[in-house]
Amino acid sequence: MIDQGHALRITTRTEEGRSAIQDIGAECWIGTPDRLATLRGALDRVAIACWLLAQVQGEAHEVAELHSSRLQFFLSQAIDTTVRGLIYDATPGCVPEDVLEDGAKTFTEIAELNAIPAVVLRSGEDENAWLDEAERTVQSLLRS
Repeated sequence: MIDQGHALRITTRTEEGRSAIQDIGAECWIGTPDRLATLRGALDRVAIACWLLAQVQGEAHEVAELHSSRLQFFLSQAIDTTVRGLIYDATPGCVPEDVLEDGAKTFTEIAELNAIPAVVLRSGEDENAWLDEAERTVQSLLRS
């Protein structure tokens, strides 16, 4: 995406992730979905917002919150911004499938209610297939 001239902003929870993000040419934003106010500014001048937490690990109740209440609040914050497309990762793997399906349903309902184009990624555990699907999806949303 960067090679094609797109600006990327990637979030990380801690400073330790900054150099890996900046090394690929992306802008780093320190924030965490555990404290959603830390992500609010990350949406400034963003066209496509991605909630890519299908591979997150942690306590079951915390993971479930990331795909329910935290997701809902994040999406409510995205509505009044420049975001014109949304992507949610529901790729099977670390997060229980029922949690991902509930998250995908919430994501889709909120996007439809607010007339924001949205796509749910489901390409499976193959990393290359996931990357291809994610890139095609971003490109598609940028064209719409």
